[in-house]
Amino acid sequence: MLNAATGFAVIGLAIAVGYLIGRIGLLGPQAGPVLGRLVFFVLSPVLLFVVLSEADIATLFSALLPVSAITAVLIIALYATISRVFWRRPVGDTLIGALAAGQVNSNNIGIPLSLYLLGSAAYPAPVILFQLLVLVPISMAILESVTATTRNVGKIVLRTVTNPVVIGSVAGTIVAATGLQLPQLVTEPLHFLAAACVPVLLLSYGMSLHGQRVLAAGGHRREVILATVFKLILMPVLAWVLASLVFGLPEAKTLTVVVLASLPTAQNVFNFAQRFGVAETVARDTVFLTTIGCIPLLIAVLVLLG
Repeated sequence: MLNAATGFAVIGLAIAVGYLIGRIGLLGPQAGPVLGRLVFFVLSPVLLFVVLSEADIATLFSALLPVSAITAVLIIALYATISRVFWRRPVGDTLIGALAAGQVNSNNIGIPLSLYLLGSAAYPAPVILFQLLVLVPISMAILESVTATTRNVGKIVLRTVTNPVVIGSVAGTIVAATGLQLPQLVTEPLHFLAAACVPVLLLSYGMSLHGQRVLAAGGHRREVILATVFKLILMPVLAWVLASLVFGLPEAKTLTVVVLASLPTAQNVFNFAQRFGVAETVARDTVFLTTIGCIPLLIAVLVLLG
């Protein structure tokens, strides 16, 4: 548990440094968008390629995959229904809110916490696989569609399949599935760039907090609250029901699934919102609240199921 606390402390410090940079204006007014593009187009694709290419293929397609996937889909669908049918929110805002409710931080926080809490960094791999090969391409296509000036299906599909995040994810999965051994001359530079992704993303996120108030009036408060409740309460409970009562997984795997479902909202959701200029407040506030809230949640999960 001390190692987990250390991991959260490191993440919190990086966000705090980013906030300080934004507060004193060290990098200028365009620093946030520039860092966001750097993460989206360069660092994140490299990191995702490295993580997936080095994952064990048996772990990628283990029993954790269907439970985690079904849990995420149900949460996203329920949020989207409430947002579109009852609140009449735009498609882009609905999508970002749904992702904030159902897409977990399986990479930046999930990998180190999985190592600290469960004893292996490989457990988040199935969740990463589902999110990057299913959720991300679909989300990119929708965001491209709702933000494009012209609705050309061919161009939207082309932009989606050439999206660097999608390319990195697919390429990494192919390498893992084929067992291809890349030369060190290739892997070392990739690891070097991948190591920069999480710090830069956290700094960019911290900078975005300057001048903002979480759950501020007029800041889509109800969407943030709903996404946070779904992420921190409904998703772990649903994961436990599916793993234990529906799929009948052993206790150890049930614990793993629930821990993964208890992870905070993926910071990539904020990166996507920033990239397309859609529902940035919802993404930013939900990431903040779930990152703070998941600490006592994970402790409770370990006490109850561990």
